[in-house]
Amino acid sequence: MSRLGPCLRAIVLVCLSSWSAAQAGDSAKAPRFVASESCAGCHEDETDGWRTSHHAFAWKEADGGSVLGDFEEAVFAHNGAVTRFTRDGPSYRVETDHGGGLSTRTQVIGTAGIAPLQQYLVETEPGRLQALDIAWEAINNRWYNLYPDQRLRPGDGFHWSGPYKNWNARCAECHATDFQKNYDPSRRRYDSTQAEIGVGCEACHGPGEAHIAWAQDPEIFERNDWSGVDARGLAHVFEQDDPEAEIQQCAGCHSRREPLGDRSPPPGTAFHDAYALALLRDGLYHPDGQILDKVYVYGSFLQSRMYARGVRCSNCHNPHAATLKTKGNGVCTQCHSPAGNRDFPTLTLKNYDAPAHHFHEPGSTGAQCQNCHMIERVYMGIDGRRDHSFRIPRPDLSVELGTPNACTDCHADRTPEWAAAAVATWFPDSPSRGNHFATALATAWRGNGGPQTLGRLVDVALDQDQGGFVRASVLQALARYPSAGIAERTTPLLQDDSPLVRATAIPLQRPASPALRLKRVAPLLEDSAKAVRIAAVRGLLDLLAAGHAPPSAESARSALQEYHLSLIAKADFPETQMAMAGTALTFRQFAEAERAFAEAVRIDPQLVDAWVMLARLRAATGQRAEARAILGKALGFNPDNALLARLLSEF
Repeated sequence: MSRLGPCLRAIVLVCLSSWSAAQAGDSAKAPRFVASESCAGCHEDETDGWRTSHHAFAWKEADGGSVLGDFEEAVFAHNGAVTRFTRDGPSYRVETDHGGGLSTRTQVIGTAGIAPLQQYLVETEPGRLQALDIAWEAINNRWYNLYPDQRLRPGDGFHWSGPYKNWNARCAECHATDFQKNYDPSRRRYDSTQAEIGVGCEACHGPGEAHIAWAQDPEIFERNDWSGVDARGLAHVFEQDDPEAEIQQCAGCHSRREPLGDRSPPPGTAFHDAYALALLRDGLYHPDGQILDKVYVYGSFLQSRMYARGVRCSNCHNPHAATLKTKGNGVCTQCHSPAGNRDFPTLTLKNYDAPAHHFHEPGSTGAQCQNCHMIERVYMGIDGRRDHSFRIPRPDLSVELGTPNACTDCHADRTPEWAAAAVATWFPDSPSRGNHFATALATAWRGNGGPQTLGRLVDVALDQDQGGFVRASVLQALARYPSAGIAERTTPLLQDDSPLVRATAIPLQRPASPALRLKRVAPLLEDSAKAVRIAAVRGLLDLLAAGHAPPSAESARSALQEYHLSLIAKADFPETQMAMAGTALTFRQFAEAERAFAEAVRIDPQLVDAWVMLARLRAATGQRAEARAILGKALGFNPDNALLARLLSEF
């Protein structure tokens, strides 16, 4: 074995122990956060718009100025649980009866959101905030349950007190300015901090202390006295000729993604240095790319022609008030009109807001651009979200695949066949019909990865006319069907311009020989994007554990440490404990693997796979009685699970 192997093993052991990453040293010249109201003196209009925005109300302390719900002895009953909302002087309290004598009484210490709903945050232990499932509907002024079909009790991971409703881990980063989670795995405690609750000015523009110093006296301001600022003391500037910087700043929160760290990344951080984006996947999206689950805009927008042409968020949205720049079709006709928009010279100049285009009565529901090109889906019971892929309706795909379409969204009493015929009549020569990647992707999702389907997916992945998000998504689907042939054909994508494509091309190399895989993937250990470097080291873990030395031992050590730090940053995620356990198994560190699996089921007792692995690890060392005990405990949390019952009978 090469000398690299033991070094890597040592890093793994450090990673899987309960340690926290060292904090960066203080710098006397680093500008501090000064809070949004410090900006009001010079930026009055922007601050006025922000004060009443969804950004400002993303998180507030619970007081008379923020709480919308009825806490005057209100009672809400649902699925056998009774919840009471009361006031105790300035304090707001919630008491929930879970049934069977279980009850929780706690103080509301924070609010989340303002419209169309508001959630409430409670502290279940020092530093740990949880988001209640019973929310206030701000439109009809009533309490309601966000998940009315669920009958959850304490101990279930998806109960409001469980890990998936934990505010510190799952929500706070996007509801605060400069949020730092500060989870200590050794104590299983949060010591979270933030510069400002709510999404303030500095969440996007960076710490403002140096900019205020410049504003107070530009003549004596010395840029060199501060680190990371421009001539006006600004920590992050949005350039007019760089739409991507703005889009990625918004995308940090407006996306379905996995964080790579434990805090809000500094404004200006490249998206792929801070997050791994969720791609088209069954359960999140429909196979044609339409939204299904709550995916938060960015993945949809990356599919759009508008993104490809350089449209940015602020072309349609006021970033300070967090509102649309105008009403109705006026948002779209800023560009899609006979006059066009000189910033986007490829626009077709024509009147789109006319029956000749939309074939509906002017002013009617069907004549609204968004109803045809931005299908709305409702989440959290009442919260309508628009699909930002701005797609052309494809009822012909609905006929073939059962995907939704805008036509039968409105005309619910009609069939997709009727809609497809109507669209074909209106636009007989449209180039927007015909072959679509959705056909092959849907087939692959169903587990039918025949040669024709896989060949079509590879063709899509190699098609540079497709966006990086779509190409990465079909690569992700191809990973279910590994072969040396697919590895060979997709090798060029390891050098693709898109970090999404580079990262998702890596797992496809697994069927290649160890030497070939190392040769192809090892250069990505030094990739410019952290998400790609982490994907590369994950794709080589088994080879590194076996002692195969990459061309650069230093790049392997560095990338492996980045991966492990990203795991430690999410040690409060049960899914991260599973990844830690898998890493330990790769390096044959069985005791560490068992500890990680045990922590995973402590956090979420419904993780059946972790229980199974715990039992198998015990059985593999001859401890069959202990394995049976583990399975018995697992069945206590998952009484109807057939796999656990079968394994118990076998052991």
